[in-house]
Amino acid sequence: QAAPQPAPAAPGVKTEPGDQVIPVTPVRRAIATRMVQSKHEAPHAWTMVEVDVTGLVKLREQVKAEFEKREGFKLTYLPFVIKAVVESLKEYPILNSVWAGDSIILKKRINISIAVATEDALYVPVIKDADEKSIYGLAKAVHDLAQRTRAGKLTPDDMAGGTFTVNNTGSFGSILSMPIINYPQAAILSCEAIVKRPVVREDGSIAVRDMMNLCLSLDHRVLDGLVAGKFLQAVKKRLEAMGPGMSLY
Repeated sequence: QAAPQPAPAAPGVKTEPGDQVIPVTPVRRAIATRMVQSKHEAPHAWTMVEVDVTGLVKLREQVKAEFEKREGFKLTYLPFVIKAVVESLKEYPILNSVWAGDSIILKKRINISIAVATEDALYVPVIKDADEKSIYGLAKAVHDLAQRTRAGKLTPDDMAGGTFTVNNTGSFGSILSMPIINYPQAAILSCEAIVKRPVVREDGSIAVRDMMNLCLSLDHRVLDGLVAGKFLQAVKKRLEAMGPGMSLY
């Protein structure tokens, strides 16, 4: 079988000796098309809040070893974020909507798309009916989808029906990002890395706390800053209420 021929460079892009021209795979081309569509059609706005997750960090430290021993996989922070998100989507259902040209469709089901990176692409499999799952249920769903993504075993149904996307950019050490909306969804949330920072408390004292940024990109055709801000505050409140003693099941 003949070796594949290198793809030609884009018109107007000059190559020089030693440059490597990498052919665009079908997956990469599909991602490019979707990203361009999202940025071209959806007027993006962006906002961020800081969240004190010191209690959540303590909870995970207490239970992660026993959880992994019992369940066979690691407990990450992502299921806790998703739990706070889905409860907040119930409170502000306009965030769980899609743009449909001459209408906005509020989706009844809460299906959370999660971003899973492989060596050559980014996939967004979907946790169906995420609001009906416990922390354990969400953790298991995240683990299973990530495993099947990296093994190349996702089905078309695994990728369909998402209503809101949660992106864990913090796993790469990022502390700030401006995610591109997973079109035609109305919004996408990125949870950033948890870092220890000195924080001024309400009583004026300074304490070292575990802090995380939540970044929200929104389609300004569907959402305005007021409801987006209220939604982020609801997610923040729920995450800051998590701590030791909270049930995972």
